[in-house]
Amino acid sequence: MTRGYRDEGFRHTDGDVDDEPVRIRDVSSVGETEHAVLCRIPGRRSELWIPKSQIHDDSDVYADDQTGTLVITAWLAEKEDLP
Repeated sequence: MTRGYRDEGFRHTDGDVDDEPVRIRDVSSVGETEHAVLCRIPGRRSELWIPKSQIHDDSDVYADDQTGTLVITAWLAEKEDLP
């Protein structure tokens, strides 16, 4: 199922392990705009805006009021120092 953001910002390369999507469990979304989802991520003191363009299609969390596994690009996970 495509939510309309899959290929906009999701970087695909030659299969390098560092480009694999990052899965973060027990995430809750508490807000949403047209381009981002506000998430509560375990281990972080503050909520974090996640660009929808960086959320993978396999993610349980991609809109407001959802809980589950957030699947994002490795690039964003590294930038935000996420597990």
